[in-house]
Amino acid sequence: MMTIFTPSFADEADSNAQNLTVKEVVSRLPSDRFRVVMCCEGTPDPRIAGRKNTRLIRFGRHGNTVRALWQCLWEKPDVYFFPREGPLDAAFLYFRRRLRLKSALVSYVVSGGLDQAPRPALDRNMREADAVFANCRHLSQFLATRLGAEVSTIYDGIDRRYFFAGGESRDANGPLRVLFAGSFRRYKRPDLVVRQAARWPNVQFLLAGQGEEESACRALVAELGCGNVDFLGHLTVERLGEAMRRSDIFFFPSVIEGHPQVLGQAAACGLPAVCMKSYRPDYVIDGQTGFLAENDQELGDKLDLLVRNTDLRYSMSRAAVTHAANFDWDHVASQWQSAFEFALARRRN
Repeated sequence: MMTIFTPSFADEADSNAQNLTVKEVVSRLPSDRFRVVMCCEGTPDPRIAGRKNTRLIRFGRHGNTVRALWQCLWEKPDVYFFPREGPLDAAFLYFRRRLRLKSALVSYVVSGGLDQAPRPALDRNMREADAVFANCRHLSQFLATRLGAEVSTIYDGIDRRYFFAGGESRDANGPLRVLFAGSFRRYKRPDLVVRQAARWPNVQFLLAGQGEEESACRALVAELGCGNVDFLGHLTVERLGEAMRRSDIFFFPSVIEGHPQVLGQAAACGLPAVCMKSYRPDYVIDGQTGFLAENDQELGDKLDLLVRNTDLRYSMSRAAVTHAANFDWDHVASQWQSAFEFALARRRN
């Protein structure tokens, strides 16, 4: 049996992207082949709490790094998975070098910074790893070039409990619905959603999310006299899936992203997407499941095309559902099983 330690958290309510990914992977690892040790602060995800051969290290106010490090040194894991950039990771890697531990390090890089110098801790995690993975092809290629080493791609999966086609039907007699989902931050550009709404008064525009730009967006709605904009606030994943299934187009004008899972979630719900090409999301196939725009003019033009062309929306919707099946979490978890076995074999050979 292979023992895997991860500094990620098993808490049910934790929505941190790294923790969400690890929870989905761990919950699917065969318990007769993989023993897992991870952290927990509150109520654990019931899938992990009920998983055999799983140990949760309880975090409190003090001594968490020492407690977790002691666990790693006392019962040395076969694989240290998804290191962060904190003191626990730095300490473990120090002792890994000094004591020549046989624990394999598997690093997973999930965000860009492709145009910036790498953070020292992230660079360390990649260079000391026995296997490095990224969550999209664009990032994998960039890292492989910079590291001069092999970097493979394993995508973040799509949770089929919440994101699937069918179920809630779109209102055939109601207005067309365009959905945006994301934090209201400047680089996400929710104001562009409002400006598109002003161009299409007969189309309903829905904005899901919260953030510092929300008040400015509401003021812009009033300024432009948009009566076709609804602010949905923060949505749980279940409600987000419902909102997607009741919509017709996913409009995502953000300009700074790693590989946003929301595009995969929208595809799984049958939404053709319009987003920017700059971060090259693999969740969208340009011209087949949606459009990747080079600039703001093209962003608006492609939205116009989908609004006007019912047949195109339907064909892209079907193609998006088919494409999203490639990112099913069960498939992704099986890839991680192979990755752990590969990294451990490389370390011990």
